[in-house]
Amino acid sequence: MLRSFVIAAALLAATSGAALAQSEQDTLAQPSLRASVTVSSDIVRIGDIVENAGSAAQIAIFRAPDLGTTGSLPVAQLLTALRTHQVIGVDTRDLREVSITRSSRTLVSKEIEQQIARVLERRNGLGDAANITVTFERDLRELQLDAAHTGDMRATIVRFDPRNGRFDITFEIPNDVTYNPTKLRFIGTAVETVEAAVLTRAVERNEILRSSDVVVERRPKTEIGNDVINRDRSVGMQARKQMRAGQALKTADLGKPDLVSRDQGVMLIYEAPGLYLTGRGKALDSGTEGDIVNIVNLQSKRTVQGVVTGPGQVTITAPGPRLTTAALSNSEPTAAPAPESRKAE
Repeated sequence: MLRSFVIAAALLAATSGAALAQSEQDTLAQPSLRASVTVSSDIVRIGDIVENAGSAAQIAIFRAPDLGTTGSLPVAQLLTALRTHQVIGVDTRDLREVSITRSSRTLVSKEIEQQIARVLERRNGLGDAANITVTFERDLRELQLDAAHTGDMRATIVRFDPRNGRFDITFEIPNDVTYNPTKLRFIGTAVETVEAAVLTRAVERNEILRSSDVVVERRPKTEIGNDVINRDRSVGMQARKQMRAGQALKTADLGKPDLVSRDQGVMLIYEAPGLYLTGRGKALDSGTEGDIVNIVNLQSKRTVQGVVTGPGQVTITAPGPRLTTAALSNSEPTAAPAPESRKAE
């Protein structure tokens, strides 16, 4: 029994001695500088910069850089500050300066715009958030908040005037450390926009739009209305009026391109059951595919009506009685009835 006690005491002594030696080693470990550190507070403590600072670790010695920025601290200046707090014998590791970064939460303007759009979505006649364009009263690039602000932006005050699109919104963001939320207020305008086809140059009446003439831009819905036309549909269409560069196109501004122009020489095609005749004519009207235009038959000098069926091509279809020999002379459709009015020539 006595022997067991002696062995246990010896083991305890050995263990305690090892623990004490380890504790003394930790206590006596030489303090040394860190090359770079990141702090979340507005002050820099000795323990942030010096490893193994011991009881002096919580002593504040410098102000931290601004939120989201990095500063450099010369080692000579740092050692002077440490000596005033009896921290000596610090291993500098041959460093000339220590880099200190202040952590932060960055709110970029795009994120704030999206949050405001979500708050105003379908409010007072506005549409989806994705179609709401936000403009701030003052230029806003980005905001830096303390890193402890980890919560979501929550709108607490929302004011919106649909007559002029002005908003005044206050958000709160909780702080995990102080539990006091930060308030952010934003003022500006919000308008619902749509994608519109916009002219890159001035266009004259009857011009055909090319691909390079039209780009896509977002424009206020109040400017475009419901008569919006997309870019793909506008290319190849004909301008119905003169328009300026930068003008957003509407469906009413464009039409199918004319296949027949006024005073243009055209091919006349006369179709009847079992009969197909061609001749030459002169257009008295302009028209696109499917339009009814007046044509002068150059052989008979009579005016007839036909349907535009192709570039420089007008077709007259006769559903009526068999043609006479006179009507077929010279293979010209000289006295064909109009397909719509059925008026005799």
